[in-house]
Amino acid sequence: MALKDKKEPSKNRNFIESLKHAIDGLIILCKTERNFRIHLLISVIVIVLSIVLKIKSEQWIWILLAIFIVLIAEVINTLCESIVNLIVGQEYNKIAKKTKDVAAAGVVIASIFAIIIGCIVYIPIILEL
Repeated sequence: MALKDKKEPSKNRNFIESLKHAIDGLIILCKTERNFRIHLLISVIVIVLSIVLKIKSEQWIWILLAIFIVLIAEVINTLCESIVNLIVGQEYNKIAKKTKDVAAAGVVIASIFAIIIGCIVYIPIILEL
C-alpha cells in the first residue's frame, strides 16, 4: 500500500477491500520473489503428479498441508526480510542478519517437512507401479 499522496493509512472498509489488498500482496510476491515462484512451480508439479498417481483423499490432505506450509513460510520469510531492510537499510547489522537467517531457516524446515511428506506418500505408490 503506497503512501504516494501522504495520506494516513486507514483501516479497510470491508472484506472486499481487504481481499483486494491480499491479492495485491500475492501479485507482489509472484513478481518480486524468485523463491516464491519456484515454490509455486514445484507445487504445481506436485499437484499434477498427485493427480496422475491418483493419490487418496488422506494423502491429498498431507500433500496440500505440506505445500501450504512451505508457501506460508516463504511469505513470512519475505515479510521478515522486508521489515529488516526497512529498519536497517543498506547498513550491515548482526541482529538483522540473524533475523533474516532464522526466517530463511524456517523455509528450509518447512521444505524438509514437505520432502518427508512427499516421500511417505509417493514412494509406496511408485514402488507399486
